[in-house]
Amino acid sequence: MPQEQDKLFASVDALLEQAAAQDDLPEPEERKRLREAGGLSQEQVARALSVRRETVTAWESGRAEPRAPKRAAYVRLLDGLAAREAAQPATERAASPEALAPATAPEPAAPAPQVAVPAAPVPVPAAASAPEPVRPSVASRRPAPKQPAPAGVEPRFVNGPLAVLDGDGTAYCVGGLVLDCPAKDIPGLVEWTLSEAKLGAPRLHRNGKDADPLIVLTAAAAERFGLPATLEDRRGLRLPEDHRAVKQIARAKWKLTRRGFGPWARIYRPAQSGQRQCVQLAVLPWGALDSRAWGSADQLPSADLAAVLGAYATRVITPRGSTAVSGLELLTSLRPPTRAVKDESTGSWVSGPMPGSLCEAVDPAPPEAPDEHPVVAQLYPRGHQRTPAEVLDEEAYEWIRDPELLTDEECAKRYAVGVDVNMAFAAAANRLTVGLGPAVHVSSPAFDPKLPGSWLVDLSHIGFDPRLPNPFTPHGTRPEGPAWYATPTVAYAVELGHQVQPAEAYVRPENGAYLDAWYTRLRDAYMATMEQLGVVSGMSESGFLAAMGGHKQADVGQAAVLSAIKATVKGGIGKLRERPQGAGYRPGERWPALERPTWRPDIRAAVISAARVNMHRKMLKLATAADLFPIAVLSDCAVYLSKGPGPLDFLPRTPDDKPLPGGFRLGVSPGMVKHEGTQELMWAVRMLDEGHNPARHIKGTDAAIDGE
Repeated sequence: MPQEQDKLFASVDALLEQAAAQDDLPEPEERKRLREAGGLSQEQVARALSVRRETVTAWESGRAEPRAPKRAAYVRLLDGLAAREAAQPATERAASPEALAPATAPEPAAPAPQVAVPAAPVPVPAAASAPEPVRPSVASRRPAPKQPAPAGVEPRFVNGPLAVLDGDGTAYCVGGLVLDCPAKDIPGLVEWTLSEAKLGAPRLHRNGKDADPLIVLTAAAAERFGLPATLEDRRGLRLPEDHRAVKQIARAKWKLTRRGFGPWARIYRPAQSGQRQCVQLAVLPWGALDSRAWGSADQLPSADLAAVLGAYATRVITPRGSTAVSGLELLTSLRPPTRAVKDESTGSWVSGPMPGSLCEAVDPAPPEAPDEHPVVAQLYPRGHQRTPAEVLDEEAYEWIRDPELLTDEECAKRYAVGVDVNMAFAAAANRLTVGLGPAVHVSSPAFDPKLPGSWLVDLSHIGFDPRLPNPFTPHGTRPEGPAWYATPTVAYAVELGHQVQPAEAYVRPENGAYLDAWYTRLRDAYMATMEQLGVVSGMSESGFLAAMGGHKQADVGQAAVLSAIKATVKGGIGKLRERPQGAGYRPGERWPALERPTWRPDIRAAVISAARVNMHRKMLKLATAADLFPIAVLSDCAVYLSKGPGPLDFLPRTPDDKPLPGGFRLGVSPGMVKHEGTQELMWAVRMLDEGHNPARHIKGTDAAIDGE
């Protein structure tokens, strides 16, 4: 009998707690005032309620509302502080700073989703008798009317694109907003995200899809949901199928993509009535944020990380995986493959191809295909090493000058100075015409610089000063015979005044400036982030160099956003020719990436070709106009010898003291250059003698390790 009674009492207590949890709290200012009037600090309140001090700050600023069971405890605390204040002797209240304030209630502010505040207690004169103390009733407070979403904000996504979740259930959103997440397991987290959190982002194109909400799990949050600190499956990078979290997801009728539950997990149900039901998770302790792209962003406090990821999501796209994955996703978000079209025969709306987009997967031309591709396996025996006349080899520069070619004048200079092209591959993608459909094979064609494709042509007869890299090969040496080239490379040979006669080609009559919108969004994101770091267009060259000297230290979070934007460009271009992964793959088999419309090695080759040509065009201008030759080139970085330690000490000027037209120009915009690094002359000569590339180490670190 006593046990049954205790059980009933416990149920009633829980019910009372639930009722209390539904009560309305005072307005945020009143919460803070009551705490301070009671002489309590935020740390004391946080310890008593088992939350973080930042959570109490959020409650008192109106950025978040407590949830059960902490809400009931918080209500109890505030009620107690209010009762204590009401019971305070009148003389003490008259002398308190709060009592000296006007007795009337403040002017009502704009409607907000908080509760109304009762008027402050009227100070009682010392001579008058104090009234009977009355405990303010929480239940008597009424919630303020709900306000609509701010102008221009989608009501479904009023809380932003993402949240970073801590172990105590605190979800940090964009703009300093803090939510309380009551979920105890992964299915509960997904349900809360889709039903209550109001997270997500509107589509970037009217024919595209809204961005799914992203929940970032810190190490503490992962532990809360029973996830291991590290993944045992280091090859597959996913939880085993028999893990408790995976079983919970299946029991709740949710699904995981083929990638499984890994660092970037997508949990979904099939769309119903056109409504998507999908949540993206990023698990920080499993390496969701690659340090090569995001730096040490995953070590930031949760609120700061939410600001970093929110800035990236707002300027670029809500992360869907690595920056490479996000770069590819941005392509299809800005240029959706399909749109709604009306079927004239039935009158109904159906899905149709989107003009100007990559609408379906197409096989590459044989020279464009990597060695593992089935197209190559059908043409050559396994292990065959294809020659330049059999494979398209458009890659970024990796070139060093023969140290024997250093002149006495160059050796008299003291420094080696590197300049790096800003967003080189993005700039190359701007206004670049690329193929949209399948390739068409033609024999002995007339070269057309406006027609994207791959051309078999002999450019070995074209010579350059040996102190310059050859523009037709990644290694900078002269080609030895006919080879396959992308359109921008052959067009550059024509630009230099040479006759070309391709033997054959794979051209794409269906074409367009598919990458323009992608470039524009990434350029704007880059420029906005640089502005946040104190580097803006229009600065003087000396001012630009000074600002660049410490821009990454100005704001660690924005520096991480900048790094991620750059990685999105390079990674997105690289994803256009994603290679097979996994130990079980066998050459000649198809792999999943081949089924994407955006698996297009020809577009990747065209972008890299254009970037390499742009680089050579600037170097050639410096060589012919100012007799300046690089000693090393790595992708978008060129190293020159200089009398002084900075770019202004060697970059040529016009008679009116302006940068040489057509050469390298200092500035923040894509296509302009920045100072990459400076080393002593003897350091550079030693690197050349040892066969190493000074451009790789001009900053004092390995550019590849740094993600450059």
